[in-house]
Amino acid sequence: MDFARIILGPVVTEKAERQKAADRHAYTLWVDKSATKIDVKSALEHFYDIDVASIRVMRTLSKSRSFGTDAQTMVKRAAMKKMIVTLKPKSKSLDLASFKHA
Repeated sequence: MDFARIILGPVVTEKAERQKAADRHAYTLWVDKSATKIDVKSALEHFYDIDVASIRVMRTLSKSRSFGTDAQTMVKRAAMKKMIVTLKPKSKSLDLASFKHA
């Protein structure tokens, strides 16, 4: 898998920010649906030069709503995959703005 297409962006929620502030080394990222833990670890080490301690995976289901008499459905939120990346204590912090193209 192409490393540049694995990490889609950070998860910006209050819970993710609290976790980052409390732990100082845990970051929540949206990733490609077909990405594995090994792919994400390799991409982070390649582009951001950080040391990854562990990765936890979560899959969010799509949220849909039925309406009308024809049983039509409307998708309110697509299914996504996110990973919580914990860095090693000696590693530098993850700054997604400092993308290093190598």
